[in-house]
Amino acid sequence: MQQEISQFLDYLQAEKGYSENTTAAYRNDLGQFYTFLAVNYADSVQSWADVNDAAVQAYVAQLNNQSYAASSVARKVAAIKSFFHHLASKDQVEVDPTTEIDSPKVEKRLPKTLEAEDVESLLAAPRQGETPKHYRDTALLTLLYATGMRVTELVSLRIEDLDLEDNRLTCPGKDGQDRILPFDESTRRDLEQYLESGRPKLAKDDQVEALFLNHRGQQLTRQGLWLIIKAYARQANLSSAVTPHTLRHSFASHKLESGADLQRVQELLGHANISTTQIYTQMSDEDQNGKPATNTSGASIANSAPADKVTA
Repeated sequence: MQQEISQFLDYLQAEKGYSENTTAAYRNDLGQFYTFLAVNYADSVQSWADVNDAAVQAYVAQLNNQSYAASSVARKVAAIKSFFHHLASKDQVEVDPTTEIDSPKVEKRLPKTLEAEDVESLLAAPRQGETPKHYRDTALLTLLYATGMRVTELVSLRIEDLDLEDNRLTCPGKDGQDRILPFDESTRRDLEQYLESGRPKLAKDDQVEALFLNHRGQQLTRQGLWLIIKAYARQANLSSAVTPHTLRHSFASHKLESGADLQRVQELLGHANISTTQIYTQMSDEDQNGKPATNTSGASIANSAPADKVTA
């Protein structure tokens, strides 16, 4: 049975183009379901074809009893549904036991964003130092907010992905879908300073292509980036929890507040469906001050990226 899981995960990466992080989530969720079956249905379940809807419902009930969040249960159920749908398409099971299984309803919550003033404070924090690390942190925080990139996308950037002449970069997008992202002059200057005075002193190996390096000269990790932002949020005395995704949410919300087109913001964020982007319009509609957010150069976000005319 574990072999079928491995084959499914290979399919997700090779055929569907899923990222390593997404595939890892599927591996964890399906592995947890397999363990449940091995413990509770060892005698009756010898293959995936032996799994019935009662076993799936019992698993969902156990998840609920263990106080998992509705969003976590919904994700795990979605993984199992996707897995059995794949098995059915390959004729590895005659009946899909998840057909009548309903995923728990998840209440959509508005993403947490920062006010423009808080963004200014956060981006200003690393500018208080003049070490290679400070140059790196200034560049990565500014770039994260200027483009709305995902964490994995930012740490995956290579030097060759940057086009400093045209103020844009090639973003290694989710599921293999690259997109072109513009950035403003202030961000370009921060990147140039990092490339000239920061990265060369962090690099230990000329063969490393990653743009952002850690103190060991290796590619910065997602966890490393999270810790960097957490430290500067604390330094900036920001009361709310700040994560890399907070800057992505803030980018989207501030863009829309400044009058950017919804479809353009969808392209910049790399959302497959515009419905995912529309949640930010609710945040924009609820904004009462009517003031466009500003970037670190003091310019309105709507006007801070002249390369916005470049299509993704």
